[in-house]
Amino acid sequence: MFITFEGGDGSGKSTQIAKLKDALQVKGFDVVLTREPGGTPISEKIRQVILDKDNQGMTPVTEALLYAAARAQLVRQVIIPALEEGRIVICDRFLDSSIAYQGFGRQLGDAVDNINQYAIAGCMPDLTIFLKLDPASGRERIGSREKDRIEMESDAFHQRVAEGYRWLEENYPERILAVDASQSIEEIAAKIEAAVMERIHAL
Repeated sequence: MFITFEGGDGSGKSTQIAKLKDALQVKGFDVVLTREPGGTPISEKIRQVILDKDNQGMTPVTEALLYAAARAQLVRQVIIPALEEGRIVICDRFLDSSIAYQGFGRQLGDAVDNINQYAIAGCMPDLTIFLKLDPASGRERIGSREKDRIEMESDAFHQRVAEGYRWLEENYPERILAVDASQSIEEIAAKIEAAVMERIHAL
């Protein structure tokens, strides 16, 4: 099973991913945890380029292509092999992030999905957990910690990203489970675990 986590900056993805991984391992499942951009040596190097604050001159198209390149490597080197071995893969961000951040945030539209069809090689998540949080609340959670190049973007950019996630939620309800990220950590974790176990049994 392939599970992805999505959400704006500060939505609590890292915390919930760790809790789901632990819950599934306790139940005896073999879990692979990875992230985007990253997850392989090549993809991690691409991540450094994408998020480097010194790269303010990066064009939206360059950014979208770099995300797709990192994704292509991760899919072929980590995700598909793990799924073929019968393992559960949990990925922090995937194609939905590119649609929200580059398609809507950078206003590249359908070009993002077209680019990424080559990258994902038909590999789409069985379930996507979308941690839904107002962008202003997310930025408040991030607080004073050092921000990467994407996190430093304008409020208008992050509002467009939120619009992208709303569009995805409305158009892919069979795959995307939206969870209110303003709830307590334990409440969120319980809802996610229940949804994942229901999907595992269905599969």
